[in-house]
Amino acid sequence: MPKVNLNLTEVPIREKRLGSITGFAGTAGDLVNCSNSGCLKDGTRSFSQCMGCSSGNAFCQLSMIRDAAMVNHAPVGCAGDFFGFNFVYRVGQMERDLPPAIGRYFNTNIEEMDTVFGALSKLEKTIRLAYDRVKPNAIFVTTSCASGIIGEDVESVTDRMTNELGIPVVNCVCEGFRSKIWTSGFDAAYHSIVRKIVKPPQKRTNKVNIINFWGSDVFSKLLNRLGYEANYVVPFSTVSQLETISEAAATIQICPTLGTYMGAALEQVYGVPEIKAPMAYGLAGTDAWMRELGRVLDCEDEIEEIILEERAAVLPKLEEYRAKLKGTTCYLTAGSAHGHALIALLSELGIEVQGAAIFHHDPIYDNESTAADMLDHTVKTYGDIKGYNVCNKQAYELVNILNRVRPDLMIARHGGMTLWGAKLGIPTLLIGDEHFSWGYQGLLNYAERILETLDNREFVTNLAKHSSMPYTKWWLEQDPYTFLGGNTHVEAY
Repeated sequence: MPKVNLNLTEVPIREKRLGSITGFAGTAGDLVNCSNSGCLKDGTRSFSQCMGCSSGNAFCQLSMIRDAAMVNHAPVGCAGDFFGFNFVYRVGQMERDLPPAIGRYFNTNIEEMDTVFGALSKLEKTIRLAYDRVKPNAIFVTTSCASGIIGEDVESVTDRMTNELGIPVVNCVCEGFRSKIWTSGFDAAYHSIVRKIVKPPQKRTNKVNIINFWGSDVFSKLLNRLGYEANYVVPFSTVSQLETISEAAATIQICPTLGTYMGAALEQVYGVPEIKAPMAYGLAGTDAWMRELGRVLDCEDEIEEIILEERAAVLPKLEEYRAKLKGTTCYLTAGSAHGHALIALLSELGIEVQGAAIFHHDPIYDNESTAADMLDHTVKTYGDIKGYNVCNKQAYELVNILNRVRPDLMIARHGGMTLWGAKLGIPTLLIGDEHFSWGYQGLLNYAERILETLDNREFVTNLAKHSSMPYTKWWLEQDPYTFLGGNTHVEAY
């Protein structure tokens, strides 16, 4: 696997860099075995209903840097998600006790004539407009399918504008058509940050980088007790904070799907050690993660004390929840590593996971550590999961499976997937804060929310009575993987 190369303007996509896939059907154990043996092959769908966009994922990270501006070099339709990013940005700031400010997002409005004669002059004007209006400390330019197809030389413009404006103007190469793996957009965003914003370290600090989305602060209490300071990146960072993340004592990932590239880049280029362990979901995963943190930060004795304290605090209540949830069945749909972590958490609570639709699969991470493989950890710790589907948000497959399985509960990580369970009368839980389930307390948090969801099923029951599905009876009677080709298809239902 190639190492991080900051001389490249664009990071290689996950299909080529990691061998990531979007199509698989079988069991979780099957997938782990294929990944570990090096024989994993992507299953290609002959029909695709929808797909996540890596350009949007790049934008969602960069757009939440507090003193930067965004220029989306694209047709105006690509700006349709701006309101959503701005909403999450404002809510997230309040979660972190920051004064809520609106996002600083601009679009170059590439039109038909621009695809013939070029739109670099529009890009220059928009960059100057963004600078004049909001006086940012950096400007990020995200590319699009349109700018990529016509071959716009965005890098030359951003280099020229950096010299003219005296601030970093950074090209982020993230055209949606480059990759089927939506998380390639995260890598593109982080590549642009490490390449153009991060500076070589002048010293080592007591800060610990936490690569996260926009969840609540759950790490400060732990790290402060160990004598360290939580440094959340990228959402709600400033440009000056990002410049110094190379000086941190370590890097924590809330989700390897999100941060695999940045964690590896900081370690390989600047020597910042990355915590390589299963995510802290469930007792076994949290124990392993805590001990790896203690090893890297040289505070193993303190970590053992914390583990004993936390376990003593949660175990009595955890047993109560397990008794109440015994016999409950669940189907899960989520992103890769976070979805695997939720399987571990649900298994820890005594809930039977009947299956999972996970949006993609990375057989390896950029740090090349097998210890961080959350799916491998989950299968070894809690057993195999039947009905495991790697599915890039193909709702037609999900509805077909849910109609067959009919679980007591559906859990979704992304809002656009929740309605399918609800329309079938299945109590459905969506939790946007990825830190909600982190650590020992996270088990209790999730258990309580699951019980609340199961106890309040009247809404979905009525919704199912008065709503219809867009899928025909014919499709619901077909094998859910009818359109999934390749040798990854194993009969599951």
